[in-house]
Amino acid sequence: MAVDLHLHSTFSDGSATPAEIVAIASDLGLSGIALTDHDTLEGLPDAAAAAERAGLRFIGGTELSVLWREQSMHLLVYCLEPGPGLIEEQLAILRRGRNARNEHIVELLRGLGIDITYADVLSEAGGGVVGRPHFAGVLVNKGIVTSVAEAFDRFLAQGRPAYAPRQRLAAEEAIAYARATGAVPVIAHPHTLNLRADEYADGFAELVDRGLGGIESFYAEYSPELRQRLASICSELGIVATGGSDYHGKYKPQLQVGIGNGDLRVPDEAFDRLLAAR
Repeated sequence: MAVDLHLHSTFSDGSATPAEIVAIASDLGLSGIALTDHDTLEGLPDAAAAAERAGLRFIGGTELSVLWREQSMHLLVYCLEPGPGLIEEQLAILRRGRNARNEHIVELLRGLGIDITYADVLSEAGGGVVGRPHFAGVLVNKGIVTSVAEAFDRFLAQGRPAYAPRQRLAAEEAIAYARATGAVPVIAHPHTLNLRADEYADGFAELVDRGLGGIESFYAEYSPELRQRLASICSELGIVATGGSDYHGKYKPQLQVGIGNGDLRVPDEAFDRLLAAR
């Protein structure tokens, strides 16, 4: 059997509710999932309840954007429970920084002559944590662009005219916060890091010394060869090789729950190894 440990719902920048995600995973015959919305734990109770009803194993998580070696890195934090605590305190700070960034993006888009308000973006988000995919959705709805990908290519990606940075934790801080709460920090989609092939293992070893628990090795956009190479690095470092589709629904329509682009299979044992890494 297989699992999917990287999923986003309407509580951040996905278009499916937690219950809808669980239903898709159940229909596909997955044995377990993790919900990893950006900067929030709000969707975990709904997802956990739906997973229990469906007989799916469930891990609660979140995805953080952190700073490492002066570049952006995404960190998945697993084995979290909703409610007050050290991680939730940091997430609240990050959400405030995200809101300030979002308002700045509105100003940048309006400066480009685009008729957009923050109310438009909030409506698109439907009450979840607002991210750039919601801006992209508004631009599609208004006919400014024809797709989410075009919105990022023309306006929202780093280096484009409506890109704005946001507050980030240092990777070492985020790892320490995760470990202090009994959670497991995992590097998400490491191909987005600006590293040469020979730098990966050394760079990851540095973070393992700080408490890193795993690397997302089985990822939708990887070749089978890269997936196995990253899994081998995890084995050498004594950490967990995790994986997932990075499902966002309509905001990343090419990625499907469980299978990514069609050939993804995250081994069932990744779930158990992740729990054992707490």
